[in-house]
Amino acid sequence: MTDLVAPLNDAAVRSLKLGDTVFIHGPVVTGRDEAHIRALELSREGKETPAVLDGCVLYHCGPIMRQAADGTWSVVAAGPTTSARMNKLEAEAIRTFGIRAIIGKGGMSQEVAEAMRECGCVYLAATGGAAVSLAEGLGRCTGVEWLDLGMAEALWSFDTDRLGPLIVAIDAEGNSLYEKVRQSLVRDARRRRPRGCRGSPRRRRR
Repeated sequence: MTDLVAPLNDAAVRSLKLGDTVFIHGPVVTGRDEAHIRALELSREGKETPAVLDGCVLYHCGPIMRQAADGTWSVVAAGPTTSARMNKLEAEAIRTFGIRAIIGKGGMSQEVAEAMRECGCVYLAATGGAAVSLAEGLGRCTGVEWLDLGMAEALWSFDTDRLGPLIVAIDAEGNSLYEKVRQSLVRDARRRRPRGCRGSPRRRRR
């Protein structure tokens, strides 16, 4: 197991290998579809974007938050969002903001993996159904941007306290556990195909 302290540098990210188990300490930002769209639109227009995005650890998550009487926020639950929802946005986001690590579930596209290889970024798989324990790891909420997008879509910042365990599922060389599993399933399917079976049998002519 590896304890990573954010913000992460290139050497720390590129030292991680597929299958490594890691815990994150330090700043983490949550963001989903709408936060990606707004951040990229502002960047394309040359407008200011939240500094918390630069070189960040980005968690694909729509956390459930609770606000206290003094205005401070605390996290109640923080399960991972299916990362494929961000496939069309993430490669540009990685290149634009220098994102160092993405936390989510389900993996991401080959295009995103290529951006990770190019920029030095990893994909860390979180366990689905562990929203409460992951919320505990997120620790203290340090701020929020774009609350007008709604609680789940806002950009929440946390000072994490051993967030994890997380599995390196796409490394900074673009290698993907998901792709390895897919290829293994294809090979198994080919081996199990009966000899002489070439699809549906042809109907005999009468």
